[in-house]
Amino acid sequence: MTFLSRCIYHTCCMPLKEKPYWMDTVSIPAGDASAPLPETVDVAVIGGGFTGLSAALALARRGAKVAVLEAETFGWGASSRNGGMVLTGLKKGPETLIARYGLEVARRLYGASLASIDCVERIVKEEAIACDFSRTGHLEVAVKPKHFEAFERSAELIAREFHHRLGVVPKKDLGEEIGSEIYHGGLVDETSAGVNPARYVAGLRQAAARAGAQLYDRTRVESIERQPAIGAAAYRMHTSRGTLSARAVFVATSGYTGRATPALQKRIVPIGSYIIVSQFLAEDLARTATPRGRMIYDSKNFLYYYRLTPDRRMLFGGRAAFFPETANTVRQSAEILRQGMLSVYPYLRDVEIEYVWGGTLDFAFDIMPHAGQLDGLYYALGYAGHGVAMATYLGAQMAAVISGDPHANPFDGLPFPSAPLGLYNGRPWFLPLGAAWYKFLDWVS
Repeated sequence: MTFLSRCIYHTCCMPLKEKPYWMDTVSIPAGDASAPLPETVDVAVIGGGFTGLSAALALARRGAKVAVLEAETFGWGASSRNGGMVLTGLKKGPETLIARYGLEVARRLYGASLASIDCVERIVKEEAIACDFSRTGHLEVAVKPKHFEAFERSAELIAREFHHRLGVVPKKDLGEEIGSEIYHGGLVDETSAGVNPARYVAGLRQAAARAGAQLYDRTRVESIERQPAIGAAAYRMHTSRGTLSARAVFVATSGYTGRATPALQKRIVPIGSYIIVSQFLAEDLARTATPRGRMIYDSKNFLYYYRLTPDRRMLFGGRAAFFPETANTVRQSAEILRQGMLSVYPYLRDVEIEYVWGGTLDFAFDIMPHAGQLDGLYYALGYAGHGVAMATYLGAQMAAVISGDPHANPFDGLPFPSAPLGLYNGRPWFLPLGAAWYKFLDWVS
């Protein structure tokens, strides 16, 4: 008997909604499918998520003629499929940043992660976006005692070299942060925030439109042709809706980077992440689970992340499968994630799960964000699960670069590796091996 047929997680066997919960909280207006593309624009932005819309907003404010080309609907991809965690830091820790890039560059990169939270907050306030943005802070919990020891070292290093203070929470005090006894301590950053990502991306869309950006959904870019131009390089964009010319092209496609930009596709690995959302929790139960309403994630490579939604549901996500979402992986993930949730919160066993969905994250081979120019095209991508804040920030920063400020990009000059020996063409055949490797690392760490 299968998990779904037994309805383990649905005591009354209500239908499970296989869609992002966030999309039931907002309506994002569709574009006019009959509207023709402009013949020419200053900047063509590929991708209508956080990165692309943030860039379009900043460019339009500077007076540029901008067209945003989205293959699906605005916010359809990772921008509405994430957990709504607006996090400081990068996927790589401070020790790795310093060892890899040197102290000065590491300071710049870590500082960008802090500035990214301020960037989101500023846009939310300036554009009056009702998206439940709140500086709740985040809590990283240690799965093993040695992970907590690493927390202590990292907090000391970040305070000394990056001048940013984190709160180290020993196991005996962890009950003030989380209603679970399985962890060995925690690390708190009060700077991080939570948001309803679908409402946020809908607000970004409206703000970009108000600023003068031209927005075209269901417009898939099929190819980009570089053509001679007087005074500057120019591009001819061939799309499912027609063609247009642009002085500059900004690629903001993250985990959905495809064949239209093959050089970038070979540098980005799409990895699936999956989320379940429960029914409403009683107020006392919600307060027990997360007393301070933190954004929470654990210290594993194959990690879990979880939080309360603004309307007091438990959202619980993780790498239940490494492959990007399909109907099968989404359904299988419902069982895996519910069992993960119960390992953290056994007392939620009678709570029904109402939503399950999957989305695709964008990982570079060095697990770092990247922004710059490749083959003449501007880009920002590779957020590795830290995209709500960093995507917004790098969209705005790259808009400044495109407008003529070469110093606006904090990731300028970082090597952007492709697969060793050229063994990757954009199809991640090696993901099962990667998943096994990271599970092994979690076991031995």
